[in-house]
Amino acid sequence: MSSDVLIIGSGIIGCAAAYNLAKKGVKVTVIEASSNIGNGGSVRNGGGVRQSGRDPRELPLVMYAIKNIWPNLSEMLDTNVEYHQQGNLRLGSTEKHKQILEGLTDRAVKCGLDVKMIDGKEAREINPYLSEAVTCASWCPTDGHANPLTATMGYYKAARRLGAHFISDEKIIELRKYKGAVRQAVAASGNIYEADRIILAAGFESRAIANTVGIDIPMQPVLLETLVTEAVAPMFWQMLGTADADFYGHQTDHGSFVFGLNSGLEPYAKPGKPVSSSIAASAACRGIMHYFPSLEGIKVVRTWAGWMDSCADHVPVISKVDECPGLILACGFSGHGFGISPAVGLVLSQLATDEETAVDLSALRYDRFAAK
Repeated sequence: MSSDVLIIGSGIIGCAAAYNLAKKGVKVTVIEASSNIGNGGSVRNGGGVRQSGRDPRELPLVMYAIKNIWPNLSEMLDTNVEYHQQGNLRLGSTEKHKQILEGLTDRAVKCGLDVKMIDGKEAREINPYLSEAVTCASWCPTDGHANPLTATMGYYKAARRLGAHFISDEKIIELRKYKGAVRQAVAASGNIYEADRIILAAGFESRAIANTVGIDIPMQPVLLETLVTEAVAPMFWQMLGTADADFYGHQTDHGSFVFGLNSGLEPYAKPGKPVSSSIAASAACRGIMHYFPSLEGIKVVRTWAGWMDSCADHVPVISKVDECPGLILACGFSGHGFGISPAVGLVLSQLATDEETAVDLSALRYDRFAAK
């Protein structure tokens, strides 16, 4: 099967790239290893659309997305992505937490972001459900959150309406070069897919696939877990996080709370489909109630887990590869991919069609890991 552009991975990054390419009239095919679209971190995350707390190298992507794409995304995709732009509180309760938050805030301000440090009293004026344990916080009023599932499926459905072709249950195991350029992707089934450009956006699986043409992205799998509560009456709409990143989350339009955490249980997780842990969920609940005692009586109705592709320096690789013409990498998002996905989908479509990108990607190049 031949296409102008082949995308490996149907997470929100792959779906957003497919949408932007199809909108240009490009013939695009998306290959997904599992039977479900977005069956990875794209639908297993806390839904944060935040600028605060980010590395300065990826901050321009989310700033662009929040300014130019997120406010109109529901209309653009004809799907309610449940986007709320009502700020992000990153909470702290110790002097160490304050130092962490001050460092993150200072870096962001230098990049032009409207974010500031506030004390516990000011934080409780923004969110009266916070406990007295909160002594400091960073506050970014232009941050927010959205629904990862509806956003991913919105991009998928819109891409299909524009002519993008999706194939599921087809695991890509190898890339092949033709006359020095990456032109083919080989599936475990034996099927071969050809394209002028191949975008590799398969999460942690991208590492093994890229290895087949001698490219290694330094990343490791990290186990993320998420819990969701029963629905309750609306309480607050801010996105929440902590200085130590021990939990993050928000209240949904449905009324439930969704909280995510990094359990640190990777060495004990079974290969394949990740399974959530009662230990991690209990620990997260204790942390949540420390800051939000009013949530104590709300029931947790389910938990789930997923693998994150954590890059060595905790920012993604979004880049062409000089050694492999035709290959474009989009991986190593380190748990930060959802909020920047609309901008990433746009710039990937621009890379694939040799246009100038809307955001400078030089700091996210693959060769930043090369020996100096």
